[in-house]
Amino acid sequence: MSNQPKPLTEVEHIKTQSRLLRGTLAESLVDPVTGSIATPDTSLIKFHGSYQQDDRDIREERRQQKLEPAYSFMLRTRLPGGVCTPAQWLAMDALATEFANNTLRITTRQAFQLHGVIKDDLKPTIARINAALMDTLAACGDVNRNVLCNPNPVDSRVHETVYQWAVRISEHLLPKTRAYFEVWLDEEKVAGGEEEPIYGATYLPRKFKTAVAVPPLNDVDVFAQDLGFIAILEGGELVGFNVSVGGGMGATHGDAATYPRLADVVGFIPPEHTLAVAAEVVKIHRDFGDRTSRKHARLKYVLEERGVPWFTAELERRLGFALQPARPFAFEHNGDRFGWTEGHDGKWHLTLHLDSGRVADRPGAQHLTGLREIARFHQGDFRLTANQNLVIANVGSEAKDAIDALVARYALDGFRSASPLRKNALACVALPTCGLAMAEAERYLPEFVGKVEARLVAHGLLDANLLLRITGCPNGCARPYLAEVGLVGKAPGRYNLHLGGDARGQRMNRLYRENIDEEGILGALEPLFAAYARERTPGEGFGDYVTRAGHVPAAPAKVTPPQAA
Repeated sequence: MSNQPKPLTEVEHIKTQSRLLRGTLAESLVDPVTGSIATPDTSLIKFHGSYQQDDRDIREERRQQKLEPAYSFMLRTRLPGGVCTPAQWLAMDALATEFANNTLRITTRQAFQLHGVIKDDLKPTIARINAALMDTLAACGDVNRNVLCNPNPVDSRVHETVYQWAVRISEHLLPKTRAYFEVWLDEEKVAGGEEEPIYGATYLPRKFKTAVAVPPLNDVDVFAQDLGFIAILEGGELVGFNVSVGGGMGATHGDAATYPRLADVVGFIPPEHTLAVAAEVVKIHRDFGDRTSRKHARLKYVLEERGVPWFTAELERRLGFALQPARPFAFEHNGDRFGWTEGHDGKWHLTLHLDSGRVADRPGAQHLTGLREIARFHQGDFRLTANQNLVIANVGSEAKDAIDALVARYALDGFRSASPLRKNALACVALPTCGLAMAEAERYLPEFVGKVEARLVAHGLLDANLLLRITGCPNGCARPYLAEVGLVGKAPGRYNLHLGGDARGQRMNRLYRENIDEEGILGALEPLFAAYARERTPGEGFGDYVTRAGHVPAAPAKVTPPQAA
């Protein structure tokens, strides 16, 4: 057996040679011969918040015509906590109609995505995002991504506090390279002397995700993140955070070395230690993550293979102080609270449901136009949720009726009549633009939900608070492994069916059937729905039932002492 170390991945070499993320992006952008960018630059542009894509629906047709693929770019904003002003909403709306495909998409990381931006329009689009006091830096790539934060806590007094921590974490973990400002904003080139004190010259082995959760709501799915800060409140005041480490949803079909994992709670910290803890956790990933296999490069594998005690000791050694014991907390559910809720200050917050986070104008449902009309007079803010929905936040009592009228006029009131299944469902983009997709997700979700609703109606279960998530591949962008019913794309029209997650985001589901079509999925669910209708206990969720009844083996829940049950 050879003792030679494994070679680094190609992306590691690209990062090494990139001159801190510059590569040849500037040259690629002005190449008139192609709508694409140079192959190494397709890795680097992710750090700048963009993915090169092409329309897979017409890929073969263009190949036969001897044309290059219909290349375009997805742009993703960095928007900590998903909070934006009405002016920023209007700026993104204008870009969607001027440079993109006339839609906005709210992601599961509380950010905006624009789809269909052609290469020549990338610079002006990013410049306009910057002019609206947003950016796309580090929205993708091997760095800390957009930091999630509970958009609408039950105790509304704490939102501003935890939101500001999300912003501070995001800013603290930003890459320090000036490449973004040189390439996209034409700022003067730096002559040298740059460094990345947190990331180093080759950044992280893989992406890194952070979230701030506020119990009893786990609407950010904190245990699916590399790093989580769980707010501990006393008397309505933030006293600190429990720290969770090592979550991640991605996996690869047929590769047992890859798997989803829920984070472990490793201790409690007062607020003033938050930024230091965030930086040192990132550095541990930098130093110990696997740079020889991108499929095995997330922080979760460091935790799983070296152990939580090792990780905690290493973190404390780097910090120079010990973490305090984790404090009790309890999550009730990981969904959004739809409709109007009143805050402690008398302001109102309206949560709207948006299928897969897509904001578009469709016949009879002019959502893009309706939200534009609301943004033109709304005096509060907008909050994008990690479940792809939207909160019209901080509404004065005098404006409620006007907003309600526009919500009804533009058919944004679907949350009032939609089933819990439809309101809770998530899907990734998948086909036609995602290059990793093996099956449909967003385009298939409405149709599949309708078919599942029909079976729930037949069993008197339409009001069941069932959590369904669909992804086009196993990478887990819509967090399917935490769903009570998860579909993970395997091939066109075929999925792996996972069952048994819980409604609090604290238990992963298990593979129930592999590589089956829609008929097979509905056929597998039918007897389980019938049994659930007969045998469920009061308040018992579907995922809890199939686990209790032994239809799937129980996965260990992430409820570490001294947490409340």
